[in-house]
Amino acid sequence: MKLLVGLDVSSQKLDVCMLQSDKKVLCQTTVDNNLFGADLIKNNILNYTNSCDYESIEIGLESTSVYSFHPAMFFLEDNTLKSMNTHIHVINPKRVHKFKAMFDEDKTDKMDAYRIADYLRGEFHTTNLIKSEQYVALQKLTRTRHQLIKQLVASKQHFIENLYYKCNTLSAEIDTNIFGKTMMEIITDEDGMDAFAEMPLKDLEAFLTEKSKGRFSNPESLAKAIQKAIRNSYRLGEILSGSVDLILGTYANIIRTLQKQIKILDKSISDVFSSLPEAQSLLSIPRIGPVFAAGILAEVGQIERFDDQAKLAKYAGLSWPKYQSGAFTAENTSMRRTGNHYLRYYLVEAANSVRTHIPEYRKYYAKKVAEVPKFKHKRALVLTARKFVRLVDALLRNHQLYSPERECAKI
Repeated sequence: MKLLVGLDVSSQKLDVCMLQSDKKVLCQTTVDNNLFGADLIKNNILNYTNSCDYESIEIGLESTSVYSFHPAMFFLEDNTLKSMNTHIHVINPKRVHKFKAMFDEDKTDKMDAYRIADYLRGEFHTTNLIKSEQYVALQKLTRTRHQLIKQLVASKQHFIENLYYKCNTLSAEIDTNIFGKTMMEIITDEDGMDAFAEMPLKDLEAFLTEKSKGRFSNPESLAKAIQKAIRNSYRLGEILSGSVDLILGTYANIIRTLQKQIKILDKSISDVFSSLPEAQSLLSIPRIGPVFAAGILAEVGQIERFDDQAKLAKYAGLSWPKYQSGAFTAENTSMRRTGNHYLRYYLVEAANSVRTHIPEYRKYYAKKVAEVPKFKHKRALVLTARKFVRLVDALLRNHQLYSPERECAKI
């Protein structure tokens, strides 16, 4: 017989239902979602185990963002519970919701806790989503970096949009990065860009050489292009010009701050990532750098959480459900819209990089491109990412390095 503990988690409280596998309800209660409340639940579990020799203790709770993290880690890391064959299950809320829909009953927190325990009784749960601490730490860092990159891209787009108002021909005239330190100083100079247009060409050339520390290969040509762009651009009225200058200065500061913070995150990601034993396995794949490797490993965690590569692919949302009815079996089905979108992003981007360097993936991608008339690249890339999952799974599961001379085990 098993002891099943269902937890309905919110920011302030934990609704608890303790159920035996014979459907006997032992208790239903509510405690605070804090260390004291979790300890009360633990003590209740221990009291019931003293009176009955349970085969195992199954504790389940829905994955509710940050709210479920602390109670899940509390029960996972408790040494007393570890010694009693305790398993912690962080369950996809969609699965529990579909399970609850089978019953015609009111929706209450206590009933939710009961149904979570009942869900555990049916053994519908599969992958344990809880990772060890170092993988969680890496995940927090890589996800934050991902968000900052999105903010950086958006800030640059807004900067370019407002730059067009100020100097609409600049991007067309120059062939250097406008987000470089030197170009940003010119664009956001407090005296305005017109001052650079009136500056003697030699002086502007010397300014570019000094600020870039000689990195421009042809500062004279760049100086001419900058002056031409400024002189040929439309002029703004005084009020609008001041507003655009303020906006450009604001976004310039945001861009510099984001770039600085991303560098700091990269250092922390590198430190945590390099301490994990699987790091070298992923880095051994051609064209997979530390960003992709760390992102994949942060989301996968311990590969033992997944039974096989198919479960890993499904977790990433790189799977296609089978549809069969009577004598009909669909040849084409849509890809699932569920799964870990962070992991899917890193796998797809990594596959796009790998296909340019590894012949096996290049041929596979080309084959998939030739199969359909529309959406060729997108479809082929997703299918290549699905193939790439097998390689990732094999390397992590077997603790081996990529070798082009032989096929990896279990691919």
